[in-house]
Amino acid sequence: MTVEKKLNWAILVTGWGRNAKDTIEAFKNNKLKQSNISLVVYEEEPCGAKDLAESYQIETIKILKSDFKNIVAYQAFVIQEIKKRDIDYIFMLNYKYIIKDEMLKAFPNRILNIHPSLFPSFLGTKTAIQDALDYGVKVTGITTHIIDEKIDEGTILRQHPIKVKANDTFDSLYPKFAKAGQKIILKTIKTIENKHFKN
Repeated sequence: MTVEKKLNWAILVTGWGRNAKDTIEAFKNNKLKQSNISLVVYEEEPCGAKDLAESYQIETIKILKSDFKNIVAYQAFVIQEIKKRDIDYIFMLNYKYIIKDEMLKAFPNRILNIHPSLFPSFLGTKTAIQDALDYGVKVTGITTHIIDEKIDEGTILRQHPIKVKANDTFDSLYPKFAKAGQKIILKTIKTIENKHFKN
């Protein structure tokens, strides 16, 4: 782990990367006081996070899972590329693959994820927002956590509740997640910074 004044982060994204894009913008607006966004690993194009990162001279790498025989081989290559750089933490921001044991062991307690529910509700699903609506909950939200070998578990870092109104639909609820997502990501990064720096 680096003992310098700033932590270096890699962002993993497999889609457009709205959360990743917002985080990169916040970094460039000096909202991350003791962190650098140093690397964006992406897969699909177009990718807004990749385009924004490159406009700010942040390194990007395109890695396609389809280029590898299985997810283990794919993540072995991801590990190799991240280890070439001085990366302290990895943040999965809209990253669709399950992290396998080899990658967990390569970066122990250093891989973070964001999930659109309040743990321990609606885990292990890619449709947590709609699931919350279907179930009829009055409050849902967002959780950031350090991942472990269990899907959507691990150490909770931050949570942000979001109220569900009686007339809410996915289309009306999703923007609330979009707005809250940026804030909780920045607070999560600050939580990690506080683990390493007294100020």
